[in-house]
Amino acid sequence: MSQKIRVLIAEDHTIVRQGIARLLKDQEGILVIGEASNGKIAVEKAVELEPDVVIMDIAMPLLNGVEATKRIKKALPKTKVIILSMYSNEHYIHELLETGVSGYLLKDCSGRDILNAIEAAIKGETYLSPGVSKVVVENYLSTNQKMSRDERFKTLSDREREVFQLIAEGYSTKQIADMLCVSTSTVKTHRAKIMEKLNLDTHAKLIRYAIQLGLVERDNV
Repeated sequence: MSQKIRVLIAEDHTIVRQGIARLLKDQEGILVIGEASNGKIAVEKAVELEPDVVIMDIAMPLLNGVEATKRIKKALPKTKVIILSMYSNEHYIHELLETGVSGYLLKDCSGRDILNAIEAAIKGETYLSPGVSKVVVENYLSTNQKMSRDERFKTLSDREREVFQLIAEGYSTKQIADMLCVSTSTVKTHRAKIMEKLNLDTHAKLIRYAIQLGLVERDNV
Protein backbone atom coordinates (compact mmCIF):
# COMPACT_ATOMS: atom_id res chain seq x y z
CA MET A 1 0.00 0.00 0.00
CA SER A 2 1.39 3.41 -1.01
CA GLN A 3 2.16 5.98 1.66
CA LYS A 4 -0.59 8.50 2.33
CA ILE A 5 -0.18 12.17 1.45
CA ARG A 6 0.11 14.10 4.72
CA VAL A 7 -1.80 17.41 4.65
CA LEU A 8 -1.92 20.45 6.95
CA ILE A 9 -4.89 22.82 6.56
CA ALA A 10 -4.38 26.53 7.40
CA GLU A 11 -7.67 28.45 7.32
CA ASP A 12 -9.09 30.87 9.90
CA HIS A 13 -12.78 30.24 9.13
CA THR A 14 -13.67 27.15 11.15
CA ILE A 15 -16.52 25.98 8.91
CA VAL A 16 -14.35 26.19 5.79
CA ARG A 17 -11.42 24.45 7.51
CA GLN A 18 -13.65 21.67 8.79
CA GLY A 19 -15.26 21.26 5.37
CA ILE A 20 -11.88 20.82 3.68
CA ALA A 21 -10.76 18.42 6.41
CA ARG A 22 -13.93 16.34 5.96
CA LEU A 23 -13.40 16.23 2.18
CA LEU A 24 -9.81 15.08 2.54
CA LYS A 25 -10.49 12.56 5.30
CA ASP A 26 -12.85 10.77 2.94
CA GLN A 27 -9.97 10.16 0.53
CA GLU A 28 -8.12 6.88 1.01
CA GLY A 29 -4.73 8.22 -0.01
CA ILE A 30 -4.76 11.41 2.10
CA LEU A 31 -4.12 11.92 5.81
CA VAL A 32 -4.98 15.24 7.50
CA ILE A 33 -2.26 15.64 10.13
CA GLY A 34 -3.14 19.08 11.48
CA GLU A 35 -5.15 22.29 11.26
CA ALA A 36 -4.21 25.92 11.91
CA SER A 37 -6.42 28.98 12.46
CA ASN A 38 -3.78 31.66 11.79
CA GLY A 39 -0.50 32.09 9.96
CA LYS A 40 1.76 31.83 12.99
CA ILE A 41 0.24 28.52 14.05
CA ALA A 42 0.48 27.29 10.46
CA VAL A 43 4.24 27.91 10.39
CA GLU A 44 4.75 26.31 13.81
CA LYS A 45 2.73 23.21 12.92
CA ALA A 46 4.37 22.87 9.52
CA VAL A 47 7.85 22.92 11.06
CA GLU A 48 6.74 20.46 13.73
CA LEU A 49 4.82 18.01 11.52
CA GLU A 50 6.63 18.39 8.16
CA PRO A 51 3.57 17.79 5.97
CA ASP A 52 3.75 16.82 2.30
CA VAL A 53 1.19 19.50 1.43
CA VAL A 54 -0.10 22.65 3.16
CA ILE A 55 -3.41 24.13 2.06
CA MET A 56 -3.05 27.82 2.90
CA ASP A 57 -5.57 30.66 3.06
CA ILE A 58 -4.19 34.16 2.40
CA ALA A 59 -6.30 36.41 4.64
CA MET A 60 -5.47 35.08 8.11
CA PRO A 61 -4.87 36.93 11.39
CA LEU A 62 -1.48 37.63 13.02
CA LEU A 63 0.50 36.42 10.01
CA ASN A 64 -1.08 36.32 6.56
CA GLY A 65 -0.79 33.34 4.25
CA VAL A 66 1.74 34.98 1.95
CA GLU A 67 4.31 35.51 4.69
CA ALA A 68 3.47 32.15 6.29
CA THR A 69 4.07 30.45 2.95
CA LYS A 70 7.46 32.12 2.57
CA ARG A 71 8.53 30.95 6.03
CA ILE A 72 7.31 27.41 5.41
CA LYS A 73 9.04 27.15 2.03
CA LYS A 74 12.25 28.49 3.55
CA ALA A 75 12.17 25.99 6.41
CA LEU A 76 10.74 23.07 4.40
CA PRO A 77 11.65 23.39 0.71
CA LYS A 78 10.14 19.99 -0.14
CA THR A 79 6.74 20.77 1.37
CA LYS A 80 4.18 21.73 -1.27
CA VAL A 81 1.90 24.72 -0.60
CA ILE A 82 -1.48 25.18 -2.24
CA ILE A 83 -3.11 28.59 -1.84
CA LEU A 84 -6.87 28.76 -1.29
CA SER A 85 -8.17 32.32 -1.45
CA MET A 86 -11.18 34.51 -2.15
CA TYR A 87 -8.92 36.85 -4.12
CA SER A 88 -7.43 36.58 -7.61
CA ASN A 89 -5.08 39.46 -6.74
CA GLU A 90 -2.37 39.49 -9.38
CA HIS A 91 0.26 40.77 -6.95
CA TYR A 92 -0.19 37.76 -4.69
CA ILE A 93 -0.47 35.30 -7.55
CA HIS A 94 2.89 36.29 -9.00
CA GLU A 95 4.65 36.71 -5.67
CA LEU A 96 3.47 33.30 -4.49
CA LEU A 97 4.33 31.60 -7.77
CA GLU A 98 7.82 33.10 -7.45
CA THR A 99 7.94 31.73 -3.90
CA GLY A 100 7.29 28.27 -5.30
CA VAL A 101 3.68 27.45 -4.43
CA SER A 102 2.25 24.41 -6.19
CA GLY A 103 -1.27 25.71 -6.67
CA TYR A 104 -3.57 28.71 -6.37
CA LEU A 105 -7.28 28.01 -6.01
CA LEU A 106 -10.17 30.42 -5.59
CA LYS A 107 -12.70 29.57 -2.88
CA ASP A 108 -15.46 29.03 -5.43
CA CYS A 109 -13.59 25.96 -6.64
CA SER A 110 -14.97 22.44 -6.23
CA GLY A 111 -13.74 19.70 -3.94
CA ARG A 112 -12.44 17.92 -7.03
CA ASP A 113 -10.26 20.96 -7.79
CA ILE A 114 -8.65 20.68 -4.34
CA LEU A 115 -7.95 16.98 -4.86
CA ASN A 116 -6.58 17.64 -8.35
CA ALA A 117 -4.32 20.38 -6.96
CA ILE A 118 -2.94 18.03 -4.29
CA GLU A 119 -2.32 15.33 -6.89
CA ALA A 120 -0.56 17.84 -9.19
CA ALA A 121 1.56 19.16 -6.31
CA ILE A 122 2.83 15.70 -5.41
CA LYS A 123 3.78 15.20 -9.07
CA GLY A 124 5.76 18.45 -9.01
CA GLU A 125 3.22 20.30 -11.14
CA THR A 126 1.39 23.60 -10.61
CA TYR A 127 -2.41 23.76 -10.52
CA LEU A 128 -4.30 27.04 -11.00
CA SER A 129 -8.01 27.85 -10.92
CA PRO A 130 -9.30 29.08 -14.32
CA GLY A 131 -9.80 32.59 -12.86
CA VAL A 132 -6.20 32.64 -11.64
CA SER A 133 -4.87 31.38 -14.98
CA LYS A 134 -6.73 34.25 -16.68
CA VAL A 135 -5.06 36.81 -14.42
CA VAL A 136 -1.63 35.33 -15.12
CA VAL A 137 -2.20 35.44 -18.88
CA GLU A 138 -3.67 38.95 -18.87
CA ASN A 139 -0.77 40.25 -16.80
CA TYR A 140 1.69 38.62 -19.19
CA LEU A 141 0.02 40.19 -22.22
CA SER A 142 -0.36 43.71 -20.86
CA THR A 143 1.36 46.15 -18.52
CA ASN A 144 -0.73 46.67 -15.42
CA GLN A 145 -0.79 50.14 -13.87
CA LYS A 146 -1.26 48.74 -10.38
CA MET A 147 2.24 47.31 -10.43
CA SER A 148 3.68 50.56 -9.07
CA ARG A 149 1.63 50.07 -5.89
CA ASP A 150 2.55 46.39 -5.67
CA GLU A 151 6.22 47.12 -6.26
CA ARG A 152 6.14 49.53 -3.31
CA PHE A 153 4.74 46.79 -1.09
CA LYS A 154 7.62 44.52 -2.11
CA THR A 155 10.08 47.05 -0.66
CA LEU A 156 8.82 46.34 2.87
CA SER A 157 11.02 44.08 4.98
CA ASP A 158 9.56 40.93 6.52
CA ARG A 159 9.23 42.65 9.91
CA GLU A 160 7.65 45.74 8.33
CA ARG A 161 5.08 43.53 6.60
CA GLU A 162 4.32 41.87 9.93
CA VAL A 163 3.85 45.25 11.64
CA PHE A 164 1.81 46.49 8.67
CA GLN A 165 -0.65 43.61 9.04
CA LEU A 166 -0.98 44.01 12.81
CA ILE A 167 -1.66 47.73 12.42
CA ALA A 168 -4.28 46.95 9.77
CA GLU A 169 -5.90 44.44 12.11
CA GLY A 170 -6.40 47.19 14.68
CA TYR A 171 -3.73 46.40 17.27
CA SER A 172 -2.30 49.37 19.18
CA THR A 173 1.39 50.29 19.18
CA LYS A 174 1.83 48.85 22.67
CA GLN A 175 0.01 45.62 21.77
CA ILE A 176 2.20 45.16 18.70
CA ALA A 177 5.33 45.86 20.76
CA ASP A 178 4.28 43.22 23.30
CA MET A 179 3.43 40.67 20.60
CA LEU A 180 6.75 41.14 18.80
CA CYS A 181 8.81 41.58 21.99
CA VAL A 182 10.18 44.97 20.93
CA SER A 183 9.88 48.51 22.28
CA THR A 184 7.05 50.86 21.34
CA SER A 185 9.62 53.21 19.78
CA THR A 186 10.73 50.38 17.47
CA VAL A 187 7.14 49.81 16.37
CA LYS A 188 6.71 53.55 15.75
CA THR A 189 9.88 53.53 13.63
CA HIS A 190 8.58 50.59 11.60
CA ARG A 191 5.24 52.35 11.17
CA ALA A 192 6.92 55.53 9.91
CA LYS A 193 9.00 53.56 7.40
CA ILE A 194 5.93 51.64 6.24
CA MET A 195 3.96 54.83 5.64
CA GLU A 196 6.89 56.37 3.79
CA LYS A 197 7.58 53.34 1.58
CA LEU A 198 3.90 52.89 0.69
CA ASN A 199 3.36 56.62 0.20
CA LEU A 200 0.51 56.68 2.73
CA ASP A 201 -0.28 59.60 5.02
CA THR A 202 -3.24 58.42 7.10
CA HIS A 203 -4.24 55.36 9.10
CA ALA A 204 -7.43 55.03 7.02
CA LYS A 205 -5.40 54.78 3.80
CA LEU A 206 -3.23 52.10 5.38
CA ILE A 207 -6.35 50.06 6.24
CA ARG A 208 -7.76 50.52 2.74
CA TYR A 209 -4.43 49.48 1.23
CA ALA A 210 -4.38 46.29 3.34
CA ILE A 211 -7.93 45.42 2.26
CA GLN A 212 -7.10 46.02 -1.43
CA LEU A 213 -4.15 43.65 -1.14
CA GLY A 214 -6.31 41.04 0.58
CA LEU A 215 -4.19 41.01 3.74
CA VAL A 216 -7.22 41.62 5.92
CA GLU A 217 -10.92 41.26 5.29
CA ARG A 218 -13.40 44.11 5.61
CA ASP A 219 -15.34 42.41 8.39
CA ASN A 220 -12.14 41.94 10.43
CA VAL A 221 -11.22 45.65 10.65
